[in-house]
Amino acid sequence: MERATQVIGQSGAFLDALERASRAAALDRPVLVIGERGTGKELVAERLHRLSPRWDQPLVIMNCAALPETLIEAELFGHEAGAFTGATKARAGRFEEAHGGTLFLDELGTLSMAAQDRLLRAVEYGEVTRIGASRPVYVNVRIVAATNEHLPDKVDAGTFRADLLDRLSFEVVTLPPLRVRRGDIEVLADFFGRRMASEIGLENWPGWGPNALDALIHYDWPGNVRELRNVVERAVYRWEQEGPIDSIEIDPFDSPFRPRTRAGGAQVAAVADTAAAPEKAETAPAFDGGTDFKTRVSAFERQLLSRALAEHRFNQRSTADALGLTYDQLRHALKRHELLGAGG
Repeated sequence: MERATQVIGQSGAFLDALERASRAAALDRPVLVIGERGTGKELVAERLHRLSPRWDQPLVIMNCAALPETLIEAELFGHEAGAFTGATKARAGRFEEAHGGTLFLDELGTLSMAAQDRLLRAVEYGEVTRIGASRPVYVNVRIVAATNEHLPDKVDAGTFRADLLDRLSFEVVTLPPLRVRRGDIEVLADFFGRRMASEIGLENWPGWGPNALDALIHYDWPGNVRELRNVVERAVYRWEQEGPIDSIEIDPFDSPFRPRTRAGGAQVAAVADTAAAPEKAETAPAFDGGTDFKTRVSAFERQLLSRALAEHRFNQRSTADALGLTYDQLRHALKRHELLGAGG
């Protein structure tokens, strides 16, 4: 199985997690991979398989959240012809397909209690029974499972079997989120950027400008590496100027024309080049009877921008976040008020 995405990183927390996975790979025991969305759980599962003695046998992947509850058991354990409506012929389940190799169960925490019961028996005794069959089939499968949930909490809530968790958690590999791997952001951005540049036919990789790097490094990346890859690739293909890429759009949905939504009342999309109102009331410039409305609003906006920049030590990324603006919106407003060089 060839991957377009590689496991890349140099931070201590990330390398420690990879080392734990690598050491567990040689052991024929279940492994749980824990991490937020986009941290690379499936890539680590593949690493576990490729470094194991089962490397030349099947790696079968199943996303437990991708199927309705009524089909999960049939998908895992297979079924006989006529076992239920639509079952016109017998079909092997994922356990049988993974015989001799590794079965990766993604989104493990979404399994129903009934499926957990059957999974426990398969893990404990190495036998599965197709739906509609009377005799079990014996399989030799190594389980690697992943989730973005804290399964002990689900055990306490009565929605996950404690004995199944005990059986699957021989080793637990927890992947750190990207926000605690900030030293890896530039490395990943360079890798994804070069790859995208090659894909669209750029002869030379222009690299990243200081403003783009600042925006990448100071964002918290709730979508982790997957979100970073999208942002980087979008920036590369949109860049049409000479020199390093220096414009980043974190949120592709940000637009002054985005649809209105209703959530506890009408919420109107903000105009792109209008600064968001702060939570604390700012002191407006003193009223001058000879000053028109637009001039007063402009002076107040400039004062707001100047104060926000100073409070955030002239870090434009932090200032934009504090004002509820995108990085590009802030830059546009600073340029309009001749504040781009403030603090420099």
